[in-house]
Amino acid sequence: MNLLRPLILALAMLSASVGVAQDARNETVRFDRGTSGTTIQDSITGYETVRYSVGVTAGQRMSVQLDTFHPSTYFNITAPGAQAALFIGSIEGNGTSFVIPSSGNYIIDVYMMRNAARRNETADYTLGIYVE
Repeated sequence: MNLLRPLILALAMLSASVGVAQDARNETVRFDRGTSGTTIQDSITGYETVRYSVGVTAGQRMSVQLDTFHPSTYFNITAPGAQAALFIGSIEGNGTSFVIPSSGNYIIDVYMMRNAARRNETADYTLGIYVE
């Protein structure tokens, strides 16, 4: 099983990368004055990916929660300058909370797995992003 996990991680990153390369929409996340988070309601169709950029500082805690009824919709989080995601939703689930290791713009990619994307399905979702 320990040998299988790296293979699964690599395949998940590859399938997410395919979606990002084909049709990505970039959004910058800004919190309203006096708040430490936001909730975004949106949708994706087919191979579309939405890339949310969130500026954070090392030592802060970021929590991200994706709520959707579509079973093949996930998100990944990538640190600034990183080649691989530090969180892969298709393996780790639709929510995470972690301490930011380094300052910069973190990318949250919301995407559909290939099985649903190739059928051009649409997924409505709510994405909660909070930084303490």
